[in-house]
Amino acid sequence: MSTTELAAHEVPKVAIELSVNGKRYRREVEPRELLVQFLREELRLTGTHIGCDTTYCGACTVLLNGEPVKSCTVLAVQADGGEVLTVEGLEQDGQLHPLQAAFSEHHGLQCGYCTPGMLMSAYALLERNPKPSRKEIRKGIQGNVCRCTGYHNIFEAIEAAAAAMRKE
Repeated sequence: MSTTELAAHEVPKVAIELSVNGKRYRREVEPRELLVQFLREELRLTGTHIGCDTTYCGACTVLLNGEPVKSCTVLAVQADGGEVLTVEGLEQDGQLHPLQAAFSEHHGLQCGYCTPGMLMSAYALLERNPKPSRKEIRKGIQGNVCRCTGYHNIFEAIEAAAAAMRKE
């Protein structure tokens, strides 16, 4: 295929504007570009991991308008006008978020690949329910898979973070 023929097949880009971790961005994206690709490749926010590309593992979970979504199946254009929070947005002024600190203190991570998605799902849960039961925590992170920890330490970390966030 010649260069002219390739140019004729280019997909027109779409302008989007969104807030990511409190900062506004205006970019042009291909209509088929996934939110996870936009975050990682365009904004260089590589904390959001690509695990399975099928919504199974949850490693790519971010918050879109306050709700956890698996960014491997959300198009960047669907986030137009929205607010995205990634794992990088949890840390403030050089201080780890209580969830991040609790995951470290309670050994809620081993290889760490699932951790960003777990943190974002747990964050959304604790925003809705500051004192979840173990059963509610299990339900809150059910879309996230960890192949290393067996979940016990993850549950303990989320419980500890909930207490810290309530200042108990």
